[in-house]
Amino acid sequence: DTSNSTFNRKSKVTSKFSQNYFDVAKLQFEQDRDPKIQNIIKKLSTTSNHSSFILEDSKLYKVISHQNNSNRIIKALYLPSSMINSLLKACHDDPLTGAHFSTDRMYYKILSHFWWPRMKIGIQCYVKSCSLCTQFNIDRAKRYGHLHSIPPPEGPFALVGIDFCGPLPRTPRENQYVLVITDYFTRYITAIALPNCTAETTARALFDDFFCKFGIPSAILSDRGTHFLNTLMENIKNLIGYNHIYSTPYHPQTNGVVERFNATFVAQISKLQNTQHNNWDEYLQAVVFAYNTGVHKSTKFSPYELLYGCAARPPIHSRSQHFTFLKPNDYFEQLKKTLRIFHQASRENILLQQQANQEYYNKNRLDPQLKLGDKVLRRIYISKGKLDPKFSPIPNIVVELHHPMYVVEDEYTGIRSQVHISDLRPLIST
Repeated sequence: DTSNSTFNRKSKVTSKFSQNYFDVAKLQFEQDRDPKIQNIIKKLSTTSNHSSFILEDSKLYKVISHQNNSNRIIKALYLPSSMINSLLKACHDDPLTGAHFSTDRMYYKILSHFWWPRMKIGIQCYVKSCSLCTQFNIDRAKRYGHLHSIPPPEGPFALVGIDFCGPLPRTPRENQYVLVITDYFTRYITAIALPNCTAETTARALFDDFFCKFGIPSAILSDRGTHFLNTLMENIKNLIGYNHIYSTPYHPQTNGVVERFNATFVAQISKLQNTQHNNWDEYLQAVVFAYNTGVHKSTKFSPYELLYGCAARPPIHSRSQHFTFLKPNDYFEQLKKTLRIFHQASRENILLQQQANQEYYNKNRLDPQLKLGDKVLRRIYISKGKLDPKFSPIPNIVVELHHPMYVVEDEYTGIRSQVHISDLRPLIST
């Protein structure tokens, strides 16, 4: 009885974190039954012309050029039509492999292992038909103001962004907040479920779950919340030795990489939690793993690859039949070479993506330049009603120029504040 209850408990935990019904062992059998695949195999045996398909160990592969390196070739198994739906389900619905992420993330994750005709269109149709995605995904409207991107750092963990997400529904483990830490170079995510967001809890989580695992970053970027801007965090910064940069108030775009993930992962765990909506922390690490092992739009690599120099092995991957053991020094030299190539390509890809983002975002947008002594009005974020003014009626004077940031001084109180240009409106004198 004890052994049966243990087995049932393990089965429940397994089904909770992985619902992978895709069986790669059936691929050979299904390829033999697929008429399109068999037709291609017959053509390969009767013609000597160059083909994008190859036959190895009685299995048909599609030869694809790697997106980051045209000289690198990927051999993807031709997936029979009878297995497409089960793979899509595994790579989208499964918390560990897919976690309901977008079409592009699914496409690049599958492409390194499998291929079939009109593959991206099929993935798009599957994602659009997902009722959970339709219910929980949110629209992201563009924000007013020109985009000024943060240049990519020199390497991993030179600059990290931190932010809290919450409060979320309290879980049986008493967790209500998530501390999200993002590396600006690799885009690698660390997420920690916490019961509160006090200064003491924040400092302990940073030390135990980040500093002691990945080392001390050169700089940390965060908002000006009391959990980050306090005496305790100031003392830790001075003791350990890193720079702490604070974003402009009411301008979350400064730490946009972290803010984007916050908006993304909340939608994913919303789809995976139970009917009581209070066990989101059980899926948190699975969702983070799915994110870190997917190809990032900016770097064109997965965060996992850029950090560890190799791709993660997902549940859909076929089991290895042969293993090669290298000498530690040989592996180390190869790892250094691989990471050097990956990091250089990633940096170039980030810069290209940032340039494209800026051109798109800044198109037809005003970017006024203020001068010292200009009178401006500040945007009001705490409004009591629809008829209340959107900007403060009390004028502010521009006293420092750091475009697109400005330091303004209240004409009546003399209090100075740093404000983004998008939250200021110049007073036009007649």
